[in-house]
Amino acid sequence: MEYAVLQINEKQYIVEKDKEYKVDKLHSMEGEILTFDSVLLYVNGETVEIGKPFANLSINATVVKHARSPKVVGMVYKAKGHRRSYGHRQDYTVLKVTDFTHTT
Repeated sequence: MEYAVLQINEKQYIVEKDKEYKVDKLHSMEGEILTFDSVLLYVNGETVEIGKPFANLSINATVVKHARSPKVVGMVYKAKGHRRSYGHRQDYTVLKVTDFTHTT
C-alpha cells in the first residue's frame, strides 16, 4: 500500500494514488496539474520515509472541480425576542492525486 501525508494550506491529508480529495479552495483552474512538495511522510509497503521537515518527494494532482459545501445555518438568541440567523457555505476544491515523484 502506497500513501503519503501531504500538507496543503496548513492542513494535512493522507493521500493515495488515483483517489479524489476535498481540500480548502485553491486558486487554480479546473484541469490544471498542481505539484505539491510539502510531503511530511511517504509509505510504500515496508519502506517509510519521514520528512525533516519534508520528504524528498513531490505529488502531482489534477484539479477536478471547485464547489461549495451544503449550507450550515446558525441562530443567535438574546433577550427580549432578539434573534439573528446566519449561514455559511465553505468553498472547496476537489483534487485527484495522479503521481508520486521522488526528487533529490
